[in-house]
Amino acid sequence: MRKFFVFAIITSAFCAPIAHAQFGSGIVFDPTQSAHAVQQIMQASQLYTTTIQTTQNVIAAYNLAERMATAPQTLYSTYSNMGRQTWTSVTTPANTYGNTQMWTTALTTGSSASVGNQQVSVTPTARISGYNTLDSQGQQQLAAQGATADLGDTANATTLQTLGTIRTNAPQREADIANLEQASHSSDPTQQTELATLQRINQALLIQLRTQQESNEMIEAQSLQQMVGQKQQQDSLKMIFQAANGYEANYNANVTSSASSVANAYHH
Repeated sequence: MRKFFVFAIITSAFCAPIAHAQFGSGIVFDPTQSAHAVQQIMQASQLYTTTIQTTQNVIAAYNLAERMATAPQTLYSTYSNMGRQTWTSVTTPANTYGNTQMWTTALTTGSSASVGNQQVSVTPTARISGYNTLDSQGQQQLAAQGATADLGDTANATTLQTLGTIRTNAPQREADIANLEQASHSSDPTQQTELATLQRINQALLIQLRTQQESNEMIEAQSLQQMVGQKQQQDSLKMIFQAANGYEANYNANVTSSASSVANAYHH
């Protein structure tokens, strides 16, 4: 319809002056002014088309914004009942000798881990009597075994403290996750803005980083336990090599002494 209207105006612009000129009305046909009028008409038509397209784009953007604002409530509400991970409380069924309470407290809170570990372990003693009378090889072997026991206590206390600290922070971590979940499923328009969404994404990434940090601490504690176990194996292997290194000399000395004793006994 619009094309027909433009065509009619153009046709009348060219034909009407010619008809009047033929009848002697005194109107002179001006091609320049007619072309200018046609150009203005074409520009007005393009402006009208652009206005219609802009209006349609604005309406589409508004509809998209409305759908985005209502999507979390209408589409994601089914995920609001996701299962939550909770830590199991640590309790000992019995405290027969009265020495497990501090260990349990350390595992739950992360405090006094060293004391709790010592209370459930054999109390370390000072140097074994006669240590100074041993030769250098004997002192080295005994010191290595004592160091393994000390480092084992350190590793156990460190692991106990790490677990207790993670358990202490677990309720606050769960509360943060619950707040993020509630904000994500909220029908409040202020919670569905771009800035609010970006803030929730940032908070979720921070929680993920904290969780990864705790995992790294657990891996570090396990590695420490493995290092102590590996040290004990290495100490045992080195002691075997040291014993084998002096076996021949010790054997000859012992055999010669024993043979002399037997010969003297027969002589008498």
